[in-house]
Amino acid sequence: MKKTIKDLGDIQGKRVLVREDLNVPLNDSQEITDDTRIRAALPTINFLREKGAKVIVMAHLGRPKGQFKDELRLNPVAERLSKLLDSQVIKLDDCVGDEVKSRLEELKDGEVALLENIRFYKQETDNDADFAKQLSEMADIYVNDAFGAAHRAHASTEGVAKQLSPAVSGLLMEKELKALGGILEDPQRPFVAVVGGSKVSTKIGVLESLVNKVDTLVLGGGMTYTFLKAQGYEVGKSICETDKLDVAKDLMKKAEEKNVQLLISEDVLVADDFSQEANTKVVSAKEIPADMEGIDIGLKTRETIKNTLMNAKTILWNGPVGVFEINKFAEGTKAVAEAVAAATEQGASSVLGGGDTVAAIEKFGISPEAYTHISTGGGASLEFIEGKVLPGVAALDEPETANK
Repeated sequence: MKKTIKDLGDIQGKRVLVREDLNVPLNDSQEITDDTRIRAALPTINFLREKGAKVIVMAHLGRPKGQFKDELRLNPVAERLSKLLDSQVIKLDDCVGDEVKSRLEELKDGEVALLENIRFYKQETDNDADFAKQLSEMADIYVNDAFGAAHRAHASTEGVAKQLSPAVSGLLMEKELKALGGILEDPQRPFVAVVGGSKVSTKIGVLESLVNKVDTLVLGGGMTYTFLKAQGYEVGKSICETDKLDVAKDLMKKAEEKNVQLLISEDVLVADDFSQEANTKVVSAKEIPADMEGIDIGLKTRETIKNTLMNAKTILWNGPVGVFEINKFAEGTKAVAEAVAAATEQGASSVLGGGDTVAAIEKFGISPEAYTHISTGGGASLEFIEGKVLPGVAALDEPETANK
């Protein structure tokens, strides 16, 4: 575990540069439609403010690709952050340069400044050492609280940490690492993972990692049909990666060798069109009509998954099991969401990851409090589960070096 802001000691008057993930969705009127990520940053920012630090927040928004774009400025984020903190956030129009430096010199203890979109500079994503140095020169301490960007080796996530010490994790980063690390390293058993999503190709590493850790691996979403095809079944017009059939066969073989139960749909909801108006029916997973596509799990599969989850002590859920965005195809994912919540209420530890998973529980009106932990990092959580090194985490100080 890395050092955190709780290990910093007296930081009164210190300038603390904090990388947060404030990449929130905006509508055409530049209004924030979901402020979950801003709210997730509040504990770290408030902790630093209460300790009398001068808080300098850096973040990105969208994909400006190294260009200044007015529609991707962080003004709406600054407004919402000010409201949530009940304190005016000083919004700067750039993130480096003499004017920024002079404005930051006026910052008082406990005040918060928000730098402009860090990705307006190509040097950010290039992890340019000179750019990281410019950022680091503005502060005394570096804090990375942006778990959602921790898998990127960028100037603000890795570069600064190499130039500024102490370099520690924020409270959200700590929470994410503890939650994900805890269930992967020492889960209470039975440990059940539900992995959905449309493509095997995006989840190969995750599946191969989990088959070594779980007792039961539940497969859902579009991936289902690649696995069914690999077993020789007709999948009709369902999404199917024919170039990944060998990967599916290998995974099924590994599961069998490790005595891991691999749950693949027994029955599926098929449709003749990808729309709310489609004609649908439930069929055996082994009997998908050639002119229809699998779109959701069937009733028998829902019941099997529910029973499996209710007997679990640890649950990891990443990815919907059907096309939940269309109401007619959302029942399977809703059933999984409700079953994970019920199992959690019964005492299981549940960790949810992936933007689509979070969007699903929001759609179904289920409180985030119904689960043990909901990860804010999509790609980062996947890479963490795969066992990959996250550059933004690796660059932080180890316990014995944080106060060097």
